[in-house]
Amino acid sequence: MSTTQKKLYSYYFILPAAVLYIVLFIVPTFSSFYFSLTRWTLFDFEFIGLDNFVQLFKEESLAIGFKNTVIYTVVSVFFKVVLGLGLAMLLNKGLKTQSFLRAVFFFPSIISSVAIGLIFNALMYPTTGLINNTLRAIGLDGLARNWLTDPSIVIYSVSFVEVWKYLGICIVIFIAGLQAIPKHYYEAISIDGANRFEKFRYITLPLIRPALNSVIILSLIGGIRSFEIVYVMTQGGPGYASDLLSTVIYKQFAEGYYGLATAGNVLLFAAATLIVFPLYTYLTKREVEY
Repeated sequence: MSTTQKKLYSYYFILPAAVLYIVLFIVPTFSSFYFSLTRWTLFDFEFIGLDNFVQLFKEESLAIGFKNTVIYTVVSVFFKVVLGLGLAMLLNKGLKTQSFLRAVFFFPSIISSVAIGLIFNALMYPTTGLINNTLRAIGLDGLARNWLTDPSIVIYSVSFVEVWKYLGICIVIFIAGLQAIPKHYYEAISIDGANRFEKFRYITLPLIRPALNSVIILSLIGGIRSFEIVYVMTQGGPGYASDLLSTVIYKQFAEGYYGLATAGNVLLFAAATLIVFPLYTYLTKREVEY
């Protein structure tokens, strides 16, 4: 068998996966760019140029959805990083119950987003929900809120649920990063008299950057494209108070504005790409090799 034949033979194993990827991802992706320029139904379409995008930017719900998506993403990324790293450091200290605690924190990640949305709908119910009832029972009546019907806090309520569901994955990534740091680095800096904060600043934080960058990028993408939790809990309400870009696009599809919704999907894809790729490039350049 010649060298060329050997190379072609290896590509035969890739071919089935490549065909599926092209058919299920590449073709629909590029088709959506075209159909975003049309007014289409399941049986017919009419090319209308950029009219869908012009109409989209006139929609009040788009501006609110964009603002809410930014808030939702920033809040979820911040708490996933801060809480995830803090809990990972705690669970990496060799506690007797660390295996049990790791399982507890990871468990929400494997539960359906729809199920979690329904559970927290019940927990956050203003009159009979466990959260408000617990606050009243311990004398903190003033902290009880209409978590899902108050326009001023609803976006933060659903952001909390996003953090609760995916925090376990962040913890696992951080623990993997912490366990990859050579122990002799800590021993060396301890000899120099470094305290815990200095160990964290000069050893842990620089060397955990690959894990930190992974959590930031995954959380950012997850926040931008989040849909199920918000839609199950609030359907974007009250009014547009918790609408994200994804829920706005879904409502347009549901109302039969397929071309407009496709333009919204293209806009969401472009926004995610323009944010994630430059950030990923910037973060990876700051990683420390060891």
